[in-house]
Formats: sequence, structure tokens, C-alpha cells
Amino acid sequence: MNPETFEQFKEFIETNLGIKIPPSKKIMLESRLAKRLRALKISTYEEYCAYVFGEEGFEREIQQLIDVVTTNETDFFRENHHFEVLTGQVLPELVRAGAEELNVWSVAASTGQEAYTLAMVLEEYSRSVASLKYRILGTDISETVLRVAQTGIYTEHQAAKIPDAYKRKYCLRSKNPEQRTVRFKPEIREKTLFRRLNLMDSAYQIRKKYQIVFCRNVFIYFDRGTQKKVLERIYSHMAPGGYLFMGHSENLGNVQLDFVPVSTAVYRKPPKE
Repeated sequence: MNPETFEQFKEFIETNLGIKIPPSKKIMLESRLAKRLRALKISTYEEYCAYVFGEEGFEREIQQLIDVVTTNETDFFRENHHFEVLTGQVLPELVRAGAEELNVWSVAASTGQEAYTLAMVLEEYSRSVASLKYRILGTDISETVLRVAQTGIYTEHQAAKIPDAYKRKYCLRSKNPEQRTVRFKPEIREKTLFRRLNLMDSAYQIRKKYQIVFCRNVFIYFDRGTQKKVLERIYSHMAPGGYLFMGHSENLGNVQLDFVPVSTAVYRKPPKE
């Protein structure tokens, strides 16, 4: 990939996706784009660049470009400490504050494992501790991963980290034993909505205020300026007294927002006075 082509991809990715692409990531970018070159039988990165940013190719190919560039690493009960904080500290506090219905947002939801983990945890809490209504929104820039999330279907390997008790309560095994898949029961799926959202948009088309926001392992891909802008937008969509969960390797840095630290990578937006 010649320097001019790299700069064109770099500018598009950083401007539209917020992902940092320094020169040190050139080989990584080439490796990921090589998948599209093979699929389209295109021989050079320059030819692919001309195609994807051309009028016809942009409409057909841009989502494929986004899919190969973005990282969609996720798992059920990932960074499990956060779900312990959720049930042991956050939910009791929200209940004490009078919450009866919770809006929960899984930012960068990928193929849905985090959103469905939240659904199981909230359903379990509602059944055994305190009755709560809840709705979960999972958002991602990739329509491809969202289509997977909407099905609620996962391989047995993907579902291996779901506790057996939760699987029995909230999942159904495929009737075809050769498929070796599980699917979340309708009562879990109907409380979980997935839709496309680009965190780089200047405004998010979201009307609700969220008491719980999981935005984990997202900001590590952004520069400081992008982190600040995205955090400010997320903050504006949080309810007073709401909680933000970030990745364990992330922090608020020098962002001037009045979040209060609660636990490792967990912050609270102050309640209204």
C-alpha cells in the first residue's frame, strides 16, 4: 500500500470511526483489507481504494470496510467483576432511590453477548431480589454484527461462559443436535433491542435517559479529543444518578465531567440536588 493510499484510508477511518491509525498500524490495516481484496478479486490496495471511495463502490462496500476495520471482540460475562458490582452495589442503590424501571445501554454491543449478559443478570435480580422492569439497548456501528445479535443465537462454544443455571433458565438448545447452538428465550430477547449507532455522530438519535451504561474497551481505540467528545455525548444521555461502566484498562483521563468513582472503572453521574 503506497503512502497516499494509506493516508486516504487513515483519514476516512479516523474521521468517521474515531479509530486511531498511526503509521505503526499500516501492516495491520493491510492485513485486514487483504480479506476484501481477495473477496472482490482486486489485486492492489490502490484499486480497492478507488473502488470503495467511488460512487458505486462506496454504497456497496463501505459496510464491509467498516466490518474489517473495527474490532468486535466480546464474550459473555466479560470482566465479570462489573456484573458483581452491578448486582451487589448498583442495583440495590437504584432500588433504594425508587427505581422501578431501568433503561440500560450496551455501547458498542458487537454480536450482543454483553447485552444478553445484562439481560440475564437483570432478569435474575428482578426474580429473586426486587421486581424491576428493564429495557436494554445495544448499539454498534456494524450492521453485520447487529444482525447476529438480533437473532439471539450462539454456538455452544460461544455460550460456554454462561453459567449452567442461567442456560437452563434463559436459553433453549437447538432441536437439531448437529447445530450445537443455543438461543435466548423470547422473554429475554423481547427486552433487548439492537440498532446501529456511530459514536462519531455529532448527536445520537436516542430519546431515553439511561441509568446504566456499559461502554467498555471502546475508548482505547480513540485519541483524547475523540474520547472527550464521545464521553460528553454519552453523559448527556445518562439519567441523573446513573452509572457508567468502562473497560478495566480505561479511565476518564482529563475529561471535565462530574462523574464520581464508584469501583474499578465504574463511575456515577451525580443525582439531581
